[in-house]
Amino acid sequence: MSIGYNLRKLRTRQSKSQQEIADLLDIDRKTYVNWENDQNDVKSEYIPKLATIFDVEIKDLFHDLDSKIEIIQQHNEGKDSSLLNGAILIITDKNSVEDLIKVIKNKLEKEK
Repeated sequence: MSIGYNLRKLRTRQSKSQQEIADLLDIDRKTYVNWENDQNDVKSEYIPKLATIFDVEIKDLFHDLDSKIEIIQQHNEGKDSSLLNGAILIITDKNSVEDLIKVIKNKLEKEK
């Protein structure tokens, strides 16, 4: 994902307009629009300011924001609880799924 995509995603999560973000940065709205559209690179001096505005770490501006791994563990106390115990993983990006598969395969091979 590009920084422009992430800026748009973060801005819309906060329900802010492009003008509001531009005002917070003391820049022209068109400059900010160009960043979101990846028509211009974000000047390095604005990176920490953007991270503060969006309440994220600087690295989060550059990483895939849609990537998400969620683990849900379920445990049922009862007579035949072994049938309902388990974990559910929700992984929303292909690379994370492939990485998890590799880890599981390696773990299974080591147990043999």
